[in-house]
Amino acid sequence: MKNTFLLILMFVSLIINAQNNFIKNVKDYQYKQNLKFHNSKTSPLTAKDIKTFEALEFYKIDKKFEVIATLVKEKDPVIFEMPTTTDRKPLYVKYGTLTFSIDGKQHTLNIYQNKDFGRAPQYRNYLFLPFADTTNGNGSYGGGRYVDVLTTDEKPDGTITINFNKSYNPYCAYNSIYSCPLIPEENTLSIAIKAGVKNYKKH
Repeated sequence: MKNTFLLILMFVSLIINAQNNFIKNVKDYQYKQNLKFHNSKTSPLTAKDIKTFEALEFYKIDKKFEVIATLVKEKDPVIFEMPTTTDRKPLYVKYGTLTFSIDGKQHTLNIYQNKDFGRAPQYRNYLFLPFADTTNGNGSYGGGRYVDVLTTDEKPDGTITINFNKSYNPYCAYNSIYSCPLIPEENTLSIAIKAGVKNYKKH
């Protein structure tokens, strides 16, 4: 009986530690985002807005919005021009399709890779996951949000972890000088992703 109790205690302790580490990881991400927005050299804000900027507003951190997705890679990816908020047409390929579940319902999103020539080598492993959901214009930015994923995040079993708690707004949400990829229609989710950054409100 005593051994059983100790095993249960150890199991509960492991769960609590994992949850605490998860929350700390997301909070560290949020902290770094706010630092970037306060720094005039890295902030997308206008010179005027950065003077009154306090902090980004985020949804409550929620473990259910970190999902393990099955990644099916595109066999013969075709380079295409990604529509943006301006006339700019960056080159992308569809890297693959992600399938995952939230609250027992299955969802799919396409994930992309930038193929523009002359792209900085440090972004070689970056994948681009744009998405829209039912919070757009009602809590989150109306134009949808993005999540950064790395090819190095892929697991040998064909899965990849997507953390929507780290979703962020296109720079266009803060400053009209930027040219931002539009969310592909097929990447519209029928649920509310109440995670990640909220819509930016000027003070």
